[in-house]
Amino acid sequence: MDFKDDKYLKALIQGMKKLDYVDPDDIPGIDLYMDQVTTFMDEHLKSSKRYNEDKLLTKTMINNYTKNELLPPPNKKKYSKEHMLMLIFIYYFKNILSINDIQQIFNPLTEKYWEDSEIGLEEIYKEVFRYEEEQMDNLLKDVIRKYRKSQETFKDVKSPEDKEFLNMFSFICMLGFDVYLKKQMIEKLIDDATNEIKKKQ
Repeated sequence: MDFKDDKYLKALIQGMKKLDYVDPDDIPGIDLYMDQVTTFMDEHLKSSKRYNEDKLLTKTMINNYTKNELLPPPNKKKYSKEHMLMLIFIYYFKNILSINDIQQIFNPLTEKYWEDSEIGLEEIYKEVFRYEEEQMDNLLKDVIRKYRKSQETFKDVKSPEDKEFLNMFSFICMLGFDVYLKKQMIEKLIDDATNEIKKKQ
């Protein structure tokens, strides 16, 4: 598809709009075995697959999350709704944060809100994702602005092919810098929160 054509931008936006979070009401109210967990995740997160053959969540991954204490162990090989919600959070975070960072921010979640708490994981999950639509609208506006800006770069390049490639590279750099800055902010928040917890111990 031609990068300088607005149809390309529309296709990108349509792809982003297809990404959706898992509604907690869709998660079964009964505990699930491992195979049922991976099947559920594969079905409900398939819109975020880059390639059809990609595995979103495997048994090995889940076992590693438990081993690394990102996820409490299952009860008699069965995973609760809380396990499912944590796995969804892990899925979103693992692409941008290290396992250690995820562990630092998730440990308080499992320690304080796993069970028998005034506010449970399901309430936390719903509250966090309640603003998804608004956030998506703001994100799409920002992507469109960056795309338009990238089309203004390298005006003096005469070769249409070179200009198209360099415009696309500019767009990728703008998006990448945005991700980089936000990742730095997230890591700083995690470090500050971890240090605060250590002070109280």
